[in-house]
Amino acid sequence: MLTRFSVAPLHTMTRSLAAVAMGRDEPDLVITGARLLSTYTERIHDSREIWIKGGRIAAAKAAGTFKSANGTSKKTQVYDARGGILAPGLIDPHIHIESSMMTACAYAEGALLNGTTTIFCDSHEIGNVCDSAGVEWMLEDARQAPLSIFLTVPSTVPATSPKFETAGGDLTAQKIGRLFDKWPEAVALGEKMDFVQVAMGDKRSHAILAESIKRGRPVCGHIYGREFVAAGAASGITDTHEAIDREIANDFLEAGVWMFLRGGPPTTPWHSLPLAIKAITELGANPKRVCVCTDDRDADDLFLFGMDWVTREAVKAGLSPVTAWSMGSLHGATRYAKDGEIGGLGHSRRADVVLLNDALEVQNTWYGGELVVENRKITPRLDKALSKRYRYPRAAYQTVKLPKKKLKLTPAVPTKAVTANVIRTALPGIILFHDKVAIDATASTQWGELFVKHGLCFVTIVERHGKSGTVAHGLLKDFGLTDGAVGSSVGHDAHNIIIAGMNEPDMQVALATIKKMRGGVCLVRGGKVIASVALPVAGLISDRRATAVAKEATTLKQAWVAAGCTLPYMGFNLIPLSVIPEIRITDKGYVTVPQMQILPLFE
Repeated sequence: MLTRFSVAPLHTMTRSLAAVAMGRDEPDLVITGARLLSTYTERIHDSREIWIKGGRIAAAKAAGTFKSANGTSKKTQVYDARGGILAPGLIDPHIHIESSMMTACAYAEGALLNGTTTIFCDSHEIGNVCDSAGVEWMLEDARQAPLSIFLTVPSTVPATSPKFETAGGDLTAQKIGRLFDKWPEAVALGEKMDFVQVAMGDKRSHAILAESIKRGRPVCGHIYGREFVAAGAASGITDTHEAIDREIANDFLEAGVWMFLRGGPPTTPWHSLPLAIKAITELGANPKRVCVCTDDRDADDLFLFGMDWVTREAVKAGLSPVTAWSMGSLHGATRYAKDGEIGGLGHSRRADVVLLNDALEVQNTWYGGELVVENRKITPRLDKALSKRYRYPRAAYQTVKLPKKKLKLTPAVPTKAVTANVIRTALPGIILFHDKVAIDATASTQWGELFVKHGLCFVTIVERHGKSGTVAHGLLKDFGLTDGAVGSSVGHDAHNIIIAGMNEPDMQVALATIKKMRGGVCLVRGGKVIASVALPVAGLISDRRATAVAKEATTLKQAWVAAGCTLPYMGFNLIPLSVIPEIRITDKGYVTVPQMQILPLFE
């Protein structure tokens, strides 16, 4: 198998690496005729070659050194880089695999094509559905993947509390401690999303922080609002990916918090890099504690907008190519104390190497010295590895548990004058706005006329973990849907079912479709399913190859846009996420953030 464990630990290889470096033994592979991008000194060196033994770098030499010393060797493979740039594989310091709609084994395909060889994932999505068992399934999956995958242990499951949402999982401090102690891959505490509770000294939140801190593990953060930076940092949080502008980014850096510049496709809510990077380009902050990350990528965007794309976005924003690539590799490794193993082309490091053109576009990827991507295509070696994926247990396929009785998915139309609390959507889509709409209704008023007059549609949350069977009704403003319905079992972070629609029948079809698929996303118009992606593993993940899932996702997105939806699919899934301002909807109803109050639909 081709996995993280294919390369032996360094302590078992030091003698053989030293022998190759001194010329007493020959390397397995020499990549020659290249320029070498040094993340250690932030320079590009001309005419170099690297010698690889057992999946590790034994030495970096002047190009042609091996040939002149050894001539033609049958033992050593020589690869001509033809003047390209050799750089360390990229390291994503913050990613949620589940957002890609695929398993860890499948995720590796898109990652390696984009030059990413290591990721640090927070599996809080499957944790919210399946508790610690789900996190452990993901870790078993990761161990079989042709990719180096480490875990930042989910810290906020549920994202708030049972008062505000019903989740499938409940990761207590004790469960988190056990995950740290059982799994060596658990290297940090994942993003602490309940930043308000942390700032206010909530006992549960701080007990979870303590499980990581007392083990010497770093704590990842999720903080909105400059007023919360000091309290978060004082509580031991030492990184964040939520810097949305230069001022809060500067606050984080001054507080000793690592900043992960989140680059997302410009059509999604995730692209905060251009504004946050101004802490460096305009305010003069040093980038030594700054990384780039993706955070979330759905299936097709994983192929189009990988870590290499984010790195190029940093160059576009004003950084030098070597600094940007260092932020995508060495800096992430340093943040997690892995820089002795990955993040640069230093001697003894894993031979996770990419070949770039002058535009920093990935041509080849070597993973542990194995050529897995060549000329922008996966090699037969990788194809074989991707064909044998981890199979999740039966319980993972049984997570959509709905009541047997038919659920009412729309509220009754008001028969008198009321004020409606509504969620107003607006791009980029992370923050949702709380509006109040005066509805002058009578006994003969119909929803259709109110929708046209006020730009509204229904939004409904259905609890799907088999706990309460609750349904919450709300209204969306400016979502753009004009007919039909859209639905998803990936409503962050409790991952209940979210359905938006213009009428009850289409919303019922969406709910029935999600139940039949055992989870997924769909678009319904005129009672017919126009597009769908089945996500039967925990209602979050497909068990198919990455390319197949990406194709379905592309079709879904096209139908999504054609239906008039202004928020992209990922932004839609954030509507129930009750840790981001100003207003959200969960199975408990409307929740305001950061006030954390539950509001009625009508007043």
